[in-house]
Amino acid sequence: MSGVSDSFQRPINYLRISVTDRCNLRCIYCMPAEGVRLVPHSELLTYEEIILVVRAAAEMGISKVRISGGEPLVRLGLVNLIRMLAQIHAIDDISLTTNGVWLRDQAAELKESGLSRVNVSLDSLNRQRFERITGYDKLTEVLQGIEQARKVKLEPVKINMVVMRGVNDDEVLDFALLSKQGWHVRFIELMPFVNGGGTAPEFVSGEEMCNSLASLGDLEPCSAPIGVGPAKYYQLPGAEGTIGFITPVSEHFCFRCNRLRLTADGKLLPCLLSDQEVDLKHTLRTGAFAEEIRRLILEAIASKPEGHRVALGVVPQRRLMTQVGG
Repeated sequence: MSGVSDSFQRPINYLRISVTDRCNLRCIYCMPAEGVRLVPHSELLTYEEIILVVRAAAEMGISKVRISGGEPLVRLGLVNLIRMLAQIHAIDDISLTTNGVWLRDQAAELKESGLSRVNVSLDSLNRQRFERITGYDKLTEVLQGIEQARKVKLEPVKINMVVMRGVNDDEVLDFALLSKQGWHVRFIELMPFVNGGGTAPEFVSGEEMCNSLASLGDLEPCSAPIGVGPAKYYQLPGAEGTIGFITPVSEHFCFRCNRLRLTADGKLLPCLLSDQEVDLKHTLRTGAFAEEIRRLILEAIASKPEGHRVALGVVPQRRLMTQVGG
């Protein structure tokens, strides 16, 4: 296995894979309430096609894989994909991002199939507010899913909270305190995706989030609780868990971006906040050899921009967040 870097000498070793554009929630920053025009199932990559891509990528130095959606747990047979990924020797870390609604019933089998750990999206600890944000009264199910994931050792279980002014920013303190119960909480800046014409929630910077925790005492910088993500991590005095801040807008981390994204319909994205895509599906379905797949992966890597252009008002227009996978 040999590693590969992009035009700006950033090593690329991480592939995020969206397995579906479908979701069982309607989070206000991710998908319009009426949903989206779904890709026909026949146009989604099969698990076998995904494995062809991952094998080719692994030969080029990809060693970390994260499964996302939409909501990945709504796709049937996901454990079969996890099992196949776990059999690729060069892949040493398989993780999953989920909204947690169906996690309780699937956590044990996911662990047994080879999944290493999970990130769970959770934007409120208040039942009524959770329903306003997501469109569904499913907070109890998510909390049960988190508990079950911890029980079967899908660790570290990381909790992702997208902070929105006037929506849930008053809960930052409550989430941070969960780190004293061993939770690994990450506060994420709202990213400027189109949301189908609805009114976007208001942005809160990572600095403001951090300042709102001043009453809890000094935050001590600490190492990441396993993973290759962009968060900066801290701990409260005496806490076993961690507090992370992910700041793609106010303090971007493009200079150390190590990832590509594969969409459910077979496009390879060099950058989350760009509309640029490389089509893999056509090649996969016309009898592609591994060499051709590797060539397209190299094309995507070579086209990775130095950074996003959100500060200039340039935001992705082609896909909603649920169609990319975050």
